[in-house]
Amino acid sequence: MYFNHPQQCYIASNPSIEYMSIEKEIHQPHFRNSFQKVSVNLLFTSNWLQEKIRLLLDAYGITSQQYNILRILRGSKGPLSTLQIRERMLDKMSDSSRMVDRLVNKGWVIKKTCCNDKRLVDVTISENGMALLAQIDTHQASLDAIASSLTEQEAELLSNLLDKLREGNSAT
Repeated sequence: MYFNHPQQCYIASNPSIEYMSIEKEIHQPHFRNSFQKVSVNLLFTSNWLQEKIRLLLDAYGITSQQYNILRILRGSKGPLSTLQIRERMLDKMSDSSRMVDRLVNKGWVIKKTCCNDKRLVDVTISENGMALLAQIDTHQASLDAIASSLTEQEAELLSNLLDKLREGNSAT
């Protein structure tokens, strides 16, 4: 279901809930237009979400980028090169080679020279890395709760709209 006004989706499912608007959060009563407002809101919300995740991961001595790499490796069918890891990362600006080295030092991944191309390395998640992810996985409900103010339908709609936003700007 699509709504004519951005707040209708939220208000439709939560008519009695007051929420903190971006205008109130950053003390900016006006935006140049709705496009500027959504851009600012996305940046603000992204930082808000990253902070919530950082607080959870700090307890395990791992950064969100390192966590991302471990999850990528856990989901892969076999070893990956650092280039393949970088291509799959959420933060494309991360230095995956240096991050992999840190993960090796912590014992969470294993790095070996690639058999087919000696210039490349094969990276796999270690048993210790799998154990760490299993511990973090016990907090999946906490991570999901971050978006619990949305219904399942609203979460799907928001995800689709974010995909549409990126798709419409993929050439730039």
